[in-house]
Amino acid sequence: MVGLELQVAGAVAGALTMYLGVKRYQSGCGVQLVAGSEPSASFQAQCGSANMRSLLETHVGGLLSDQMVPTPWLPSGMLQTVYCTMIGLKTDRATRVEYRRELLTMADGGTVSIDWYNEGRDRAALVVPGLGGSSYEYHVRAMARRLGSRGYTVAVMNHRGSGRTPLTSARLYNAYDTEDLAVVVHHVAGQPGVRHLVSVGYSLGANLLTKHLGEAGEDSVVRAGVAICCPFDTAVAGRALDAPGWLNDHVFQPNLVATIKRLVRRNLAVFRAAELAYDLDAVMRAKRMSELDNLVTAPTYGHKDCWAYYAAASSAPYVRHVRRPLLALNTADDPITPLEGVPLEDAERNPHVAVALCSHGGHLGLFTGLRPRIWYLDHVADFLDAALAHADSECASKDAC
Repeated sequence: MVGLELQVAGAVAGALTMYLGVKRYQSGCGVQLVAGSEPSASFQAQCGSANMRSLLETHVGGLLSDQMVPTPWLPSGMLQTVYCTMIGLKTDRATRVEYRRELLTMADGGTVSIDWYNEGRDRAALVVPGLGGSSYEYHVRAMARRLGSRGYTVAVMNHRGSGRTPLTSARLYNAYDTEDLAVVVHHVAGQPGVRHLVSVGYSLGANLLTKHLGEAGEDSVVRAGVAICCPFDTAVAGRALDAPGWLNDHVFQPNLVATIKRLVRRNLAVFRAAELAYDLDAVMRAKRMSELDNLVTAPTYGHKDCWAYYAAASSAPYVRHVRRPLLALNTADDPITPLEGVPLEDAERNPHVAVALCSHGGHLGLFTGLRPRIWYLDHVADFLDAALAHADSECASKDAC
């Protein structure tokens, strides 16, 4: 009898220990908000709230009260990041979309494509993928599907040469040049029936979106933006990606380098006809993105090397100039865009900007649940809805916008 009592007591103690351990772990999975509390007349006029903190706390409370508890078998940032890469082409109910493609010719003869989904709505959402990404990526299709279900026309921008977009100019897309994005922004905003445009950027695309919003300031036609895993300081991100390590050396770098090499190999005639004399043999021998940026991107824009290009490409200096609601979603365990590169002080000073920090999630991962699902989809949609609610009500009262 005593033995049975001891077994029961041991089981209870074990269960209690496990419960307390889980609760303690979950308490570290909340969302930390970095946002200023100073009121802004400009923000009040746009969104009907004093600032981003007020807008989020009042209308997007689910984001701040939720916990990003990672999938149990994806507990680290590295595993989350690798898993995101592995399922890039996976299709399920949450990602099944059918696009209509449109090609746009840029001023230099380059080509950008837009994949449209759920057309004909008065609110449009422009999604901007990251390096090596396109409209076909799992997380991009998941975002398109979710925003479409919330009443948005979705336009996914495919950078030059990505997502089967023809490469018609030797000028490749990069983290520095926002000209293509500006053209696409105005093209989408100018579609018949579109009253409001919002945008979601991923990684390099988030950097371009943030930089564009800072450059445009009060003149931006983008009414609200979301930057997911943005490498605000691309020099910090460049060093992290260039650092020796098993995952960098055998997963991240080989995949990214192979993507660019494949693009160059398929379009050798375009590069040979370019005004700049690119060392294509050296490009084909390159093993790291920093080498490719030294050989192609830096000289294209007149920078002496990749590190000068990274410094010029950083969106961090533009955060203070953003004048539209911008929500940045970053993780503390991102192996590609480390937290040290996130301009938290500038975000705290600008009433139009907020950074939501998750302890876990890696780079473009943020998978939760036993069967991994993307955690942030509804939170992003809720934020965009909240940012547009005031504009929608004004348009309704005026019967025009």
